[in-house]
Amino acid sequence: MSSDISIDSHIQVVLVDDDAHLRQALGQTLDLAGLKVVSLGDARGLPGRLPDDWPGVLISDIRMPGVDGLELLEQLHAKDAELPVILITGHGDVPLAVQAMRAGAYDFLEKPFPSEHLLDSVRRALDLRRLVLENRSLRLALADRQQLATRLIGQSPGMQRLREQIAALATLQADVLILGETGSGKEVVARALHDLSSRSHGPFVAINAGALAESVVESELFGHEPGAFTGAQKRRIGKFEFANGGTLFLDEIESMSMDVQVKLLRLLQERVVERLGGNQLIPLDIRVIAATKEDLRQAADRGRFRADLYYRLNVAPLRIPPLRERQEDVLPLFQHFAETAATRHGLPIRTLTPAQRAPLLQHSWPGNVRELQNTAERFALGLELELDSVPGSTVASSVSYTGGTLGEQVEAFERVLITAELARPHSSLRSVAEALGLPRKTLHDKLRKHGLSFADAGSPGDDGD
Repeated sequence: MSSDISIDSHIQVVLVDDDAHLRQALGQTLDLAGLKVVSLGDARGLPGRLPDDWPGVLISDIRMPGVDGLELLEQLHAKDAELPVILITGHGDVPLAVQAMRAGAYDFLEKPFPSEHLLDSVRRALDLRRLVLENRSLRLALADRQQLATRLIGQSPGMQRLREQIAALATLQADVLILGETGSGKEVVARALHDLSSRSHGPFVAINAGALAESVVESELFGHEPGAFTGAQKRRIGKFEFANGGTLFLDEIESMSMDVQVKLLRLLQERVVERLGGNQLIPLDIRVIAATKEDLRQAADRGRFRADLYYRLNVAPLRIPPLRERQEDVLPLFQHFAETAATRHGLPIRTLTPAQRAPLLQHSWPGNVRELQNTAERFALGLELELDSVPGSTVASSVSYTGGTLGEQVEAFERVLITAELARPHSSLRSVAEALGLPRKTLHDKLRKHGLSFADAGSPGDDGD
């Protein structure tokens, strides 16, 4: 078979041998065993043609013109050190094969060999390769989750669910619609989707549609040719075209005019853009992440947003829970922002007193994380805590808990305080109990009741914690 045959993730075995008869015989053996095979007469350029994390096995003769089996092994393992390579050897090549095994070859077969030996070696190598790639995928997923946990702080069920959704969507190519109130962190979520995706090497272009004047929004997004309108003297590359190969984040999409919505719908469907005043359709390879603070379905029902664009965008929605729905995240977030600000300004890190924590937990945070960050920065600068009041709000209505009875609200508030204390730096569970003013046994009971944990926690009777 010719060397220009494509190799993709469906190919299980690549066989390289300059002996056409042996190559044909071994290829038939593998094919009859139900394996998808590509047979090549030489190894030149082969490593560059294998996709990353290719799930297959490579079989190669040792003695070949051009690139021999040992050179090929070295080139392949420079790309992926865990790729299984099976070497075929003549009798005089056994010392070379032993050398290759020490260099990382999976197996070697001395000619002539029964076909069953080849199939057994290939199947074992494929099983090993599958396990290697599964472990690699798990490690990457864990790293992604750890990265997300540092960017999207919070242990509330809503934030844990959001991080799981981001990790799942980041690897896909689907466009995403982010739903969130002002200040909830929509651009942070969009950047996380981009950074954890295969497009992370490409541009991330953010644009706030609500901040653009109606007269320039089309030119900003789609670009224009010289003479497209009065004052258009030079060609302008629009944001969509500039984001080619990467991600475009389009915030406040609800503010777009109906004319722009029509063009956006066409772009999403056909993946092409046409500059204003131009006739050329420019192919695009972009992912669009749109964001809104409004209910687009209601806007569509009222005729303020195109229903077809809403349904096109709503394939993969992500809802960011407002801060009032995740009170247990308030204090960890506040401390993080305060410490970051103190470090940036070269100031000592301040710690909240119990009296200062209460109003933070009782506040409704209408400005969400942005308001909390500003409040934490003022605190880090040594200023007094000042929370904006919301007309008509009270302490009772500002705090949102899942339970409605007094007992349920007390338990929820207790969980918030314990969670916040666990998020602070503590060397042991004993210091957590002391900070909360609780006996250690009581704290253990409350951790179990609320489903919380501490890495250094011992048993209630263990004095070593």
